[in-house]
Amino acid sequence: MKLRDPLARLSHLLPSKGRAALTVLTSSDRPGEAFEDAWRGNVKRRVIVVVSLLALWAAAIEARFVNLQVVQHKFLLNEAENRQQRLLLDKAKRGEIVDRNGQILAYSVDTDTIFAVPSEIKKPAETVAALCHAFGDCTPEERADLVTRLSSGKAFAYVRRQIGPEASARIAKLKLEGIGLRTETKRFYPKKELASHVLGFVNLDNVGLGGVESAYNKYITGLDGRSLVQVDAKGRTVQSRMQQPSTPGGTVELTIDQYVQHIAERELLAGVEKFNAKGGTAIVMDPQTGEILAEASYPNFNPNFPQDVRDDDARRNRAIQDTYEPGSTFKIVTASAAFEEGVFKVDDIIDTNPGQIKLPGRSKPITEAKGHNYGAIPFEDVIVKSSNVGAVKIGLRVGAELMERYISRFGFGQVVGHELYGESRGQLSPLSQLTESSLASMSMGYEVGVTPLQMVTAVSAVANGGTLFQPHVIRAVIQNGVRQAVAPKPIRQAINANTAATVTEIMEQVVVSPHGTGGLAKIDGYQVAGKTGTASKVVDGHYSKTDYNVSFVGFVPSRHPRLAILVVIDTPRNGPAYGGSVAAPIFKNIAEAALRQLGVPRSVNPVPPLLITAPANTISQPLVNAPVEAMVTDASGESLVPNVHGMSAREALRVLGKAGLVTRVSGDGVVMTQSPAAGAPLDRGSVISLQLKRVGTVK
Repeated sequence: MKLRDPLARLSHLLPSKGRAALTVLTSSDRPGEAFEDAWRGNVKRRVIVVVSLLALWAAAIEARFVNLQVVQHKFLLNEAENRQQRLLLDKAKRGEIVDRNGQILAYSVDTDTIFAVPSEIKKPAETVAALCHAFGDCTPEERADLVTRLSSGKAFAYVRRQIGPEASARIAKLKLEGIGLRTETKRFYPKKELASHVLGFVNLDNVGLGGVESAYNKYITGLDGRSLVQVDAKGRTVQSRMQQPSTPGGTVELTIDQYVQHIAERELLAGVEKFNAKGGTAIVMDPQTGEILAEASYPNFNPNFPQDVRDDDARRNRAIQDTYEPGSTFKIVTASAAFEEGVFKVDDIIDTNPGQIKLPGRSKPITEAKGHNYGAIPFEDVIVKSSNVGAVKIGLRVGAELMERYISRFGFGQVVGHELYGESRGQLSPLSQLTESSLASMSMGYEVGVTPLQMVTAVSAVANGGTLFQPHVIRAVIQNGVRQAVAPKPIRQAINANTAATVTEIMEQVVVSPHGTGGLAKIDGYQVAGKTGTASKVVDGHYSKTDYNVSFVGFVPSRHPRLAILVVIDTPRNGPAYGGSVAAPIFKNIAEAALRQLGVPRSVNPVPPLLITAPANTISQPLVNAPVEAMVTDASGESLVPNVHGMSAREALRVLGKAGLVTRVSGDGVVMTQSPAAGAPLDRGSVISLQLKRVGTVK
């Protein structure tokens, strides 16, 4: 028998007396069964509570382990990697924009950007105070915004981007916790306002927002690179590894000639200021290809600081976005339609008596400018004298259907450029809505809205013999060392060569005839074809008697045109507001300087070539586009001082340098006088003095 009670086992081993004593002892000191039951119950409950708590604690630990190791495994792994490694984007440099001669108009430079790691900044307010003290120009709004950003607890935030080197050095000396510097690229336009509307601009993230920068953004942007940076617990870089290098963007080569562009902008500004005008546009185009050599709009802006432009009018590209009623320049289209369709001949007589014409449904008659009555005049004089009555009679004879057809042929009412965003189609009434009154207005350049680009493109078609070329400002795109040229694109044949030649002859008379309206566009040594235009602006729904758009469009030399030029001046206030008195002189100044810059030979009384004697065996065939020779000799073979009259300083220095002369230059512009004079005996190493002067500016 197994004895479970220890006292029972003890009594079993003792003698009888001992057992009796033990019995007495145990019966008197041992608790009762009720006490035993109560004690055991309390202990049991306590044990159960402790065991339950231990079980709950173990379950919680297990649940936490499951949550960390299973549920949040991916998140925590990424978080650990983010704290230990940072993936930085290496922004690619935008490609350059250059002019047709390779002169840089836009490129990217390295600059510093200040960033913060808010999660590492313990005292945001003190950090912001130190930063702003270093900047020296923080506004209260910027301070408050910085405190908010640096208190966010995020892993990254910009403080200030694309700062100057001095500010960057001051920030670096502070060694602020959680503040760092990184290199970014910033767009820089070295010519400032030059061709700003063509180039456009970019935002802080180097995304194009206007002009070529926007239209060709995908070519210029390039491909960003990636770098993996490993950091320690204090955020210090331990190791850096390039995952993918950045690839710079492609280069865009423009048709713009920066020197011609400068001429156009200079003369346009001078004209706007002289005539106290609201603004203006000037476009210079190669009529043989549609290439735009210059496209100027005023007011303009500096694309280095687009955020400083408060007036959206300054960023608007008037050349492609503005529509205006062209006035008498549109009579070129009316005349072309009449000749092409055989409705009129150049020697037909048109009766403009009594200087006005009344039309059904029109309350006021159409009159001649300045109250003229030209009487019965040949067709040619309708254009030369810019007769409104004559143009109306021609247009009514041509008819609405043919007029609408030729307006479309010349590119009006449609986007002609297709390169830059925002180009307007112009405004044309559909054929079904052309009443006799509307047709009459359209014939003399009213009730039709055109853009400056459309107008110069249409006149270029007359200049080149009748072919309408698509105007373009992109000459080539260069990517990965491969140059993809943009070929001239003929759109259609607007008129035949005979019609173009006839209209050209009439446009020449506009400039040279004593009765012509464009006499102020005459250029010594060059034959000019052109047409003036004056149109009242619509103000509050009515044609104004004080606000006008005045213009002059033409090409030069007229028989072998190199340049087609349009000048439009918006609301001139000084002097009589006519295309012939305001826009024509500006046209002349632009054309004269551009012809000289491009080296276009005179078409009227050309300078005879200088003949020299040379041994027969030294005579060779002339080279195409051969460089100008610095040395000039007379019949005896003696070297003479070259003639640099009319050259720019750069050209003169090149020529005289090749001749071995030391040049001293004073003034600016083009060479007006030289000493020793051209043709004097040449003494190599001697000094030649040049006096430069600006010519062709509006006075």
